[in-house]
Amino acid sequence: MAKRLGNDSAIGAILNEIISTNKLQTGLDEVDVKAAWFSLMGNGVAAYTRELQVKNKTLYVVLSSAVLREELHHGRDKIIVLINDECKREVINKVILR
Repeated sequence: MAKRLGNDSAIGAILNEIISTNKLQTGLDEVDVKAAWFSLMGNGVAAYTRELQVKNKTLYVVLSSAVLREELHHGRDKIIVLINDECKREVINKVILR
């Protein structure tokens, strides 16, 4: 049976308890990373992005343009820093471009 919190608990504490109890953090991280990717990269990169997936702190990006893939390959470290800054914590530590 679920643990009952008192009525004087803050809503943030209750939400954090629900997230940790139900192991929802990885799914929320993936949603945050996808939103950060599209907001940081802009419409040009978003148009060529086919798929984004986060597994074990690794961001897998499937692109339809080989030229864009090569350009982004050179800036992988900066992409990691930008996405982690946007999410306000370390969500990814590696980017793989396909």
